[in-house]
Amino acid sequence: MNTRETLGGIIHTYQKYDPTQFPSPTAAAPDLVSPVFHHLLEYGDLRELSEEELARAIRLDPSQIRNLGPSLQSLRQMLLERKRKILERYETQSVQREAADIFRQEANKIKPPKPLAKAFEQAVREEQLYELENLYYRAADDRSDFSRRLVQLVERLGEKYQVDELASKYQFTGHEKMTVPKALEVKEELETIDKLLKQLQEAEQTAQLGIIDLEELSQFIDEAGLEELRALQQQIQDYIKDQLEKQGLETDRGQVRLSPKAYRLFQSKLLTTIFSQMQASRTGRHTNEILGEGVTETQRTKSYEFGDSITHMDIPQSMLNAMLRQGGEMRLPIRMKPEDIVIHRTRNNPKAATAVLLDMSGSMRYDGLYVNVKRMGLALDGLIRSEYPGDFLQFIEMYSFAKPRHISEVAKLMP
Repeated sequence: MNTRETLGGIIHTYQKYDPTQFPSPTAAAPDLVSPVFHHLLEYGDLRELSEEELARAIRLDPSQIRNLGPSLQSLRQMLLERKRKILERYETQSVQREAADIFRQEANKIKPPKPLAKAFEQAVREEQLYELENLYYRAADDRSDFSRRLVQLVERLGEKYQVDELASKYQFTGHEKMTVPKALEVKEELETIDKLLKQLQEAEQTAQLGIIDLEELSQFIDEAGLEELRALQQQIQDYIKDQLEKQGLETDRGQVRLSPKAYRLFQSKLLTTIFSQMQASRTGRHTNEILGEGVTETQRTKSYEFGDSITHMDIPQSMLNAMLRQGGEMRLPIRMKPEDIVIHRTRNNPKAATAVLLDMSGSMRYDGLYVNVKRMGLALDGLIRSEYPGDFLQFIEMYSFAKPRHISEVAKLMP
């Protein structure tokens, strides 16, 4: 059997693909219009969104972002390694005892007034933070020695609570002892690491890098890793900005403006969603075209009859009929008779005028019913504009009074 040493030739050629950009040429663009409109329908206004709100509103496909997964995974591993070293270094039994001793010693230094002595002893014995705070408000003079020492005692009990929470929340396996301030510092660091781990995991699933607190993350990773994350974040922001322009969303000083293109795009999405859940029906449609005296010419023709308007005359065919009747010879002038005239048939497109009542009474705020009302109004306007442009549509807002509203006002109506 002969073996072939040469290559088989070009198998496939990729065109118009830039490996440094995302998403893939075959990937669908993210829907940026719907989140903006949902916010507008719910609140009746477009306020400036924070970076985290904007990040959570926009959904991207993480698989389309080059190096997103490996980059976030490496950051998560660095944080997990930092957390593991802390848990393997310290133990918490000694600091729990120390926090309890400090609280008891501070309590023994306090001599409460006789009317509050019994309540104070019970609060200390049961370590009730609420009761100690209540005693402070029951004291006659908040500048007295008892009040001042009580404030310090409340702080010591709060620290004891936090140390106990640290010991119960995390499994420490080390042997190094901690002081109470060190334990509080370790608790804050571990909680920050947990929060960042959650943010990284969510960002890996949704590509929402804006939810990651880079300032806190900079405390645990090196500058190279932080710069790589910033570069990915900038890449996503540039892509979102490009998509905003393509989908008719304009930003000016943090304020989002909706162009007519954005309205049409959102109405199209609404109609697609609505009709995907409906079955075909013969009711509710316009009447079919009416043949007869109308304004729209059709390709079909007929012989002239007395009373027909010559404005719809098929001039080329009528001239040919007259020439053929004269024997095909070109004799001027050409005389046309009624039997030579051919008339285009016409049709009328029925039109409808519709008034839509939008219930914006106070009860519509329950379960967000007013949002569905406005969504229906925008969808109906999109349907009329695309399928029946000759129709007339009037929206009327109903509550204590009735007010006619333009389509541009519908999205901002509130109950």
